[in-house]
Amino acid sequence: MKTLRRAVQTVLLKHPPLRCCLLNSSAKRNDRPIIGVMAQEAAFPKPNRTSYIYANHVKFLESAGARVAPVKMNQTVEEYERLFNCINGVLFPGDPVCPISSAYARSAKIFYELAIEANRKHDYFPVYGICLGLQILCDLISGKDLFTMTETKGVLLPLNLTEDAKGSRMFSGFPDELMKDLASEPLSQHAHKWSLVLSSYNSNEKLKTFYKILTTSTDGKVEFVSTLEAYDYPIYATQWHPEKSAFDGTEPHIAHFPSAVMTTYYIAEFFVEEARKNFHRFASKEEERKALIYNYSPVYTGPASGFKQLYYFF
Repeated sequence: MKTLRRAVQTVLLKHPPLRCCLLNSSAKRNDRPIIGVMAQEAAFPKPNRTSYIYANHVKFLESAGARVAPVKMNQTVEEYERLFNCINGVLFPGDPVCPISSAYARSAKIFYELAIEANRKHDYFPVYGICLGLQILCDLISGKDLFTMTETKGVLLPLNLTEDAKGSRMFSGFPDELMKDLASEPLSQHAHKWSLVLSSYNSNEKLKTFYKILTTSTDGKVEFVSTLEAYDYPIYATQWHPEKSAFDGTEPHIAHFPSAVMTTYYIAEFFVEEARKNFHRFASKEEERKALIYNYSPVYTGPASGFKQLYYFF
């Protein structure tokens, strides 16, 4: 218990500043952060169920003290701008939709551009992409699709830590023992068909300039990027799913070992701590109340879905 308490204290206190000095004053902190989670279009829409958010993403963020506001699809740019100015970070989840032409991709592009603009003005706003979220964040920087098909659908893999991982913001609060486990054991859950292979990253100067690689993984044939961190912005991405170990069922391709569950916590705590550095807020408590995920109830989807609960929207 003492070891865990010390580790948690490390997460809360040890976050080095960005190179371009975008950080707010360390004396300030927002202890009631609200993080937007991007909704995704349903493959087989029904009345009142045209888009959804996985409940595990909500639980993931709530476990570290954040509240969640759904970012619904097909809103106007002005509506997205208003929401952006009220929330403290955004999560781009993964899903099998087009990373270029889907409604989800359109929403993500708008929020990404707003985040870039805000951070350039010293308004610290973090972004985190998971799975497809990583692909979208890479496509937006490179301006092209660099992803290659890999054999990574429903597999557990270790993470090959790069030299940049040691001094990274994302992993700065992880206990040494947990980092060793991530590097030596198949704890990271991969559920993607497309990957950014290392050779494609190295061939694109825009990507190399914007992101540093924290981890790679391999499907046994090719090495691909599995964790990214922007050099000069609070933008992060994992090709793997840290949220699943603690909050998703008993499927054999999801690790529920103690180290995997601890990884869920440390990634969530890191990103929520980033959101605590932002001070956007709603104009009133009533507006805030109406925007939160608490206005919706998760639906149990059972064996029909790989995810046990979803929030539906129309």
